[in-house]
Parts: sequence; structure tokens; C-alpha cells
Amino acid sequence: MTVKLPNARDRRLSWILGALVVLVTAALGYTWFDNNRVHTLVLAAGGSDGESYILAKGLATVVERHYPQIRLVVRESGGTSENLALLAERRAELATAQADVPPGPMVNLLAVLYRDDLQLFVRDDAHITDFRSLRGKCIGLPQRGGQYQSFLSVAKLLGFSANDFRFVGADDASADQALLDTRADAVFRVRAVGNPALEKLVQTSVGHFIPIEERAALKVRNPAFEASVIPQGVYGGISAQPSVDIPTVGVARTLVARPDTSQRDIYAVTSVLFNDRREIAEEISEANAAVRYLLADVKEASALGGLAPPVHPGAKQFFDRDKPSFVLDHASFVGLLVTLSVLVFSWVREFRRTIARRRKAKGDRYMDEVVELLLMCQKLDSPIAIAGLRSQLMVILTEAVQALDLDEISNEAFQNLGRVWGIVIDLLRERAAILESNEAIVASLPQTACAAPGPVSTAKQPPSGAVS
Repeated sequence: MTVKLPNARDRRLSWILGALVVLVTAALGYTWFDNNRVHTLVLAAGGSDGESYILAKGLATVVERHYPQIRLVVRESGGTSENLALLAERRAELATAQADVPPGPMVNLLAVLYRDDLQLFVRDDAHITDFRSLRGKCIGLPQRGGQYQSFLSVAKLLGFSANDFRFVGADDASADQALLDTRADAVFRVRAVGNPALEKLVQTSVGHFIPIEERAALKVRNPAFEASVIPQGVYGGISAQPSVDIPTVGVARTLVARPDTSQRDIYAVTSVLFNDRREIAEEISEANAAVRYLLADVKEASALGGLAPPVHPGAKQFFDRDKPSFVLDHASFVGLLVTLSVLVFSWVREFRRTIARRRKAKGDRYMDEVVELLLMCQKLDSPIAIAGLRSQLMVILTEAVQALDLDEISNEAFQNLGRVWGIVIDLLRERAAILESNEAIVASLPQTACAAPGPVSTAKQPPSGAVS
């Protein structure tokens, strides 16, 4: 028994098919593994007493409840600047940030969480009436984070620099204590109205809020700023504060993420943030009940406007989930395109059919001519006739080659014609050989001259010597 070994082409094909099987299997395996493994996302959310941290803890609990494959770890930090640095250093996937702090290129937007207000609380005995009165005073404010940058934005607008002030406090808590210990004349916060830490400070009755009047000018300098008001009596207690509405500036607190964070994971976080706010609120303790109401202010990323960072693809997918598809949104235009496409397709198909019919007709004509010459082969009785028929075959072949170059006949028709043309040529050779053989036989016969026999007389001749 003969064993047929695979040739090089078969081996290459086997290797390619094998590689494809391995790649498809690996892709399916990775997809299954990625869908079932636990994804850990770190969310940098500022200080533990801040609204964004409290809200983030509730969000993390509900995300893990609805999406067990996602583990959302909330990390305490020093504020916006540190949060953005953690994103840039790839030590966090998500973060909360003030919208007035430049986010840098490694940031995508998920949502607007709520509005923070610039709140300036001063001691009653510090004799401070407005922001300009802070010059030379001691401010309870950590020299880092978004709050510090917001303070400098106001100071620079009024012609001041950081050197015009003294700062105390490593964090909000120590800064507040410095105010209570008279080591600080004022505290500056960028926090939501009703902030629990500020409320505790207000209830000590050591000071009051002062306005930030330069709202319009600040917005010109930074479009992220918006005119706002600290409402009268928003901080309760024995003596509710403030006693009147206090003009100030507000800035959005946003939820951002690294652009390379999984689109599926960001979709899940965004979905929970917008669809499951009641559950998130239930996860916030009664001591921080004021933070629950901030969930009502959560808005889509597009609400930020201005020079906002690009929206993360995962969040965009969630926001666009109910939007009509392009086909439905542009039904008339799409219908016109479909109609035109059908017409063009029909025209192209009919044109190709016409060309194919013409090519077939021309190929059939050449074939008919060759078949006609085939039928004449057996009737040829001289080398001259054979040479003439061969000349006709060469003319047909030449025309067919030219027609093939011009794409006037198909390659298949030309190959069929070639096979029949070859058969006719072979028959001509055989016919020529037969005629040559017959001529050779005739030429080999003896060449003898024979006289033509004359008429024979039947009359009886007289014997020799007879007398007439």
C-alpha cells in the first residue's frame, strides 16, 4: 500500500488552521476568565469626613451588590490634587475631583456628583469682613489639594499671593482645631453646603461666614466657577448660621476615571450611580444624613460643559442607552440610501449580466467556428486543404487571445476553446500523416509501359502457300 505524504502546501494549511484554532480557543478562554474574575477598582475620594468619601463608600457597597465581579475600594486621600496624581500614577482607577482643578490628560469624566461651595468661616474676634481682610491673617487650610488651589484662585484675582497669608493645619480636622484654639483666624473650605464638619464648627458659636463677592470675575478666570449662595440658616444649632444669605462661588464635584479603565466596569459603576441612588442613600449612616440629599444632584457628564474632560466610553455607553439608533434617528436619509443602494446594486448586477452574456456569446462564436473546422477535418484530401484549415485555426486562436486580453471572453471559455482547438490540431496532424502514407505507397509500386491491345481479327486465314 502506498502512503501519500502531505506536500508543503498541505502542511502550511494545517499549520494555519491549527494556529487559528489555538487563537480562537485562547480568545474564548480569556473572555470567559475576564468575565468571571474579580476586578478591583480603587476610588480615591478625599478625606473620610468629606461628602465625596461618604458617598463613595455607599456607592462601593451597592456596586459590589449588583456586580459581584467588581470590588470597589474607596481610598482616603488629601483631596483633588492627590486624587488626580493617584490616577496619573496608575494607583487608582477612579477619583473624585473639583472641576476647577485642571485634570490633566489621564482623566475621563463619568458624572457630576454635586456642587461644592467656597465657604469662608472666620472668628468673631478676628475683625475680618471680606476676603481682602484676610491679608496677613492665619488661615486654617492644608497647603495641598483642590481647596488650597481654589483659595489661591480667589487670592490671585485680588492681587494677593500665598506669601500674603499664613496657613495652619495638616488636614481639615487640625485646621478646625486651630480655629477653636485661636491659632487660626479663619478656615476655608470647598465643601457642599451643610457639610457635617463645618456644622460642628458652626455650632461652637465662635465665628460666622463672610461673603466672596467676586463671583463674576472668578467665573471669567475659570469657567468651572458658578455663582452660588450659602442659604440663611442652613447650618442649624442654637444660633442658626448664616443669619442672611451669603454670596459665594460654587464648583462641581465630579467623578472621574483613567481612560484605560475597563469600559464594562465603568458602565457598571455609572449604572449603579444613576439607577440605584435609593440603595446608595440607605448605605449612608444617619450621622451623615445630609450627604444622602446630595444624590439628588447627580447629573450626567454633559452637564459640566465648558472645558470638561472627555466622557469615558463606558459612561457614554450608559448615557446613550436610550437614545435612538442612527438608523431610527435618520430614518428618511437611511431609507433614501437603501433605495439608492438597491437601484445601484440592481444596475450593477444587470450590467454584469449583460457583460457576461456578451462574453459568453463571443466565446460561443469562437467555439462554433472551431467545431465547424473539426467536422471538416475528415473530408480533407490534400496537404493544401490541411494547410488552409490550419491557417483558419491560427486566425481563430489569435483573435481569441486578443479577446481574452480585452476581457471580452472569460478565462474558462478560452480554456474550453483551447482544448477543442488542440483536438482539431491533432486531427489535422493525423490526417496529414495518413495522406503522406498513401502517397508513399503509390510511389513504391513498379512503373512498366504496356501497349494498348489492338482489335483481334476472327476471319480464318488461308494456309501458307495456297493459291488464291
